[in-house]
Amino acid sequence: MGIAEAQRSTYEAVLRLQDAPFVAERPPYFSPAAAAQDKSNAPGAYGYFAQTLLPLEYTNWVEECGAHVTSCYVGDWSSLHKVVVRGREARAFLGWLGMRDLSRFELGQIKHHVQLDQNGWVASEGIVCRLDEEEFLYTAGSGDWLIWQLGQGSWDAEVQDVSPDRFIFGVQGPAALDTLEALTGESLRDIAFSRSRMSKIGGVPVRVLRTGISGELGYELHGPSEHANEIWSATVTAGERFGIRQLGLRSQPVQHIEAGIATNGLDYLPASILTPGAPRQFRRGTPGGSFVPEGGVTDYFRKPGELGWGFRKGLPDRDFQGRDALAADAAQGEPQRTLVGLRWNAEDVAGILAAPFGGGDLPDPMELPRGRGPVFDQVLAGGRRVGVSTGRTVSVNLRSTISLCVIDPAHAAPGTDVRVLWGRPGTAQREVRATVTALPFKPDRRRTDVSALPSSQV
Repeated sequence: MGIAEAQRSTYEAVLRLQDAPFVAERPPYFSPAAAAQDKSNAPGAYGYFAQTLLPLEYTNWVEECGAHVTSCYVGDWSSLHKVVVRGREARAFLGWLGMRDLSRFELGQIKHHVQLDQNGWVASEGIVCRLDEEEFLYTAGSGDWLIWQLGQGSWDAEVQDVSPDRFIFGVQGPAALDTLEALTGESLRDIAFSRSRMSKIGGVPVRVLRTGISGELGYELHGPSEHANEIWSATVTAGERFGIRQLGLRSQPVQHIEAGIATNGLDYLPASILTPGAPRQFRRGTPGGSFVPEGGVTDYFRKPGELGWGFRKGLPDRDFQGRDALAADAAQGEPQRTLVGLRWNAEDVAGILAAPFGGGDLPDPMELPRGRGPVFDQVLAGGRRVGVSTGRTVSVNLRSTISLCVIDPAHAAPGTDVRVLWGRPGTAQREVRATVTALPFKPDRRRTDVSALPSSQV
């Protein structure tokens, strides 16, 4: 059995037996590039990204967390759900399911696709790439909501889950372009931000997408699983002279916080969890942190405007799912919470990290560089709840502890002092001083004009 057949067989078995005990009754599922990655995975430690087990780190998290700023990294996002939507009404369906206007959608173009439920809560979120006139690829933490929604209507379109058949490698950082041009042997400067086109690596057709999850110049490589090992290895080799690093799972989510990007399942829970379209990929654990929901599970949900995904020019006239709910919200005229950054006080953070070496009750520990699951912490001003902090992480690039925060407008101005309540209820909680900061935390370099960059030797 080849890699492609083994990947699909194991993927389908994991989905079928997702509630079965691990190993004995449910098979472990690794990246299609696991063999190539294992050569550099000296610690031999793995963690879950969706159903997939990925190396936690290759060298150390401090080095890997800085690579997208100092050089570049290659990271494995093959765990993402990959769903092809094709058919005469494929674009019409996607236009109804998501907030973005898809009436002008070029071949190879990429669009952020935020999908709402009927109450206006974010149900799923990812990117859509137009592959052909009637064919689109949706990649996200989960595509289950999309698949279920298509089945609820009578659209002349079909979906195909190609998750185990394709790899997704991210190459992000100032040396990303040099690395990929050396890898492909051709100039890639014609690929504008949020655009893609086909190329070849060692004769293997791959799609090169210009994306920016790190907030830096960055790309993705999409290709067939059976060639994942050779292309991972070739990418590492091509990037060696540019200082490339392999990015472990431990460091993957850090860059999202630096770039001010909320992540599904970590910084909010998707409203789809209450439906048959609930994500199969994220079924492990419950949210941690000091936040205590007063209104039930919907307190973990978010409206698009709260995550920076609202409409700049007001609600459009076109129809999409959840529009009526957003219109009702706008008619009420109530101030909407907004997404900001928080810089945590270094002295207070150091006190929590050093607590095991002192006396008194121990607070909840702080994982470094950040925790691996969803953590929601209360944000206080004058002793009153004014927001919710998520994604607390140590940024070696900023030399600071940072997080995202959905906060009341009255406290959203940069420079505002607040306090984050650290620790689960019932533990030795501590208040951490924090300062509201504009997002992103560092300059946004995703749209770097690559035509002005020195040409690498292809």
